Amino acid sequence: MIMDIKTIEEKIKNRKSGFVGQHTSFGVMVLLVDTKKGPSLLYEVRAKTLSRQPGEICFPGGQREEGETMEQCAVRETCEELGLEPAMIRVAGKLDTLHAHANFSLYCYLGITGHENISSAKINHDEVDEIFTVPIDFLLDTKPETHYMQVRPYPEEDFPYDKIDFARGYKWRTGTLEVPIYTYEDKVIWGMTARITESFIGIIKGEE
Repeated sequence: MIMDIKTIEEKIKNRKSGFVGQHTSFGVMVLLVDTKKGPSLLYEVRAKTLSRQPGEICFPGGQREEGETMEQCAVRETCEELGLEPAMIRVAGKLDTLHAHANFSLYCYLGITGHENISSAKINHDEVDEIFTVPIDFLLDTKPETHYMQVRPYPEEDFPYDKIDFARGYKWRTGTLEVPIYTYEDKVIWGMTARITESFIGIIKGEE
C-alpha cells in the first residue's frame, strides 16, 4: 500500500482520539442526595446473583452503548438500576476519570437528586440488592484506611525475548496501586469505589 502525506493528514485531522489497544469505557454516577443526615452519597450493593463482583459496593453505572455519550451512559445506567427517570437527575458536572490497569476506564459524573426520588426508587434487584447513603460530613472528616497492591506484568512463557534483543531477565515496568477502605456503620467501601469517593472528597475540599 502506498499513501502520501496529504492522505495521512486528512485521516488524522478530524479524528477523535481513543485508546491504544482493547479498552472498555464505563459511565459512573456519583449521586448526591439530601437526607436527614445532610447531603449524602448514594451507594449500591451489587446483587449476589451477578457473575462479576457479586455483593460488592459500587456507584450506579455501567458500560457505554453504541451512539451514547459517557454522561448519557451514566444517567441511563443509574435510571435502569434505581428505577428513576432521567428528569430526576441533575448532572452537575464531570468528575475525574479513573483509568484502571485492566484495560477499562470509569468516566465519573456528579448527579443530584431529591430524597423523595430515592425513597420511592424501584430498585432493579437483578442488579442491585440494596442501596444506602453515607453523609458527606462523615466522608469529609474520615480519612480512609489505605493499603497498597503491586501491579506486575507476567509475560507468556514463550515470549520472544530473543527478537527484541533482551535476556529473559528484562526489567518490566511495575506499578503500585492504592487501595483505600472506608468503613461506615456495617458497610465497607473499598477499591475503585473508594478511590472515586476519595477523589470527589478531595475536589470539594479543594485538595486537587
